[in-house]
Amino acid sequence: MLLFDKGQLLLERLALEALKAAVENNGAELVRRARAGDGVAWEEIVSGFSRRIFNLAYRFTSSVDAAEDLTQEVFIRIYRTLAQYDSKQGDLANWLMRLARNLIIDDYRHRLRNPQNSMADAVDDHQYHLRAVGTSAQKDLERREVAAQVQEGIDKLPSDLKTCVILRDIEEMTYQEIVEVLQIPEGTVKSRINRGRIELAKILRRMRVLTI
Repeated sequence: MLLFDKGQLLLERLALEALKAAVENNGAELVRRARAGDGVAWEEIVSGFSRRIFNLAYRFTSSVDAAEDLTQEVFIRIYRTLAQYDSKQGDLANWLMRLARNLIIDDYRHRLRNPQNSMADAVDDHQYHLRAVGTSAQKDLERREVAAQVQEGIDKLPSDLKTCVILRDIEEMTYQEIVEVLQIPEGTVKSRINRGRIELAKILRRMRVLTI
């Protein structure tokens, strides 16, 4: 089992579900107001999804600066395509995150074709990072160290395996959702996830993050 902070993930999932419940009721109205130039409506959309989009961008870039830039670019693209949102085809949260995932994965593939040398930054000081509630300073430090080590392990995966592991084990997307995003057969998705998990476990054992 991957060493992700379950309490942290639970907080993110609860926050997202609460956001979805609120946005489902007024998603179309928010979009209508944002398209009409209502800055408050647009800020509500941005503030509601910034953390989740940044975290996903960081998983694929391993750089705070790059993730910040990519998050900003994603929101620019979202704003430009608001006219395409149709509430009859799904709630705003699903539409927005689907668009964000596609853009971030496209950026990741582009960077693979055009590699640049860069050093990964530490994500923990970024304002979008969720701090675990009720942990001691020592436990918080240990959690951050483990999170950084797991990210380092993910970065060592081949790109095809890395993408599937992130979408399944971090984004918790279904197999069918991953099929739709990556446009590959379900059998290939399952194979890459399985191979990615096995390879990541080997990497984390070599790093002595996993001891079993």
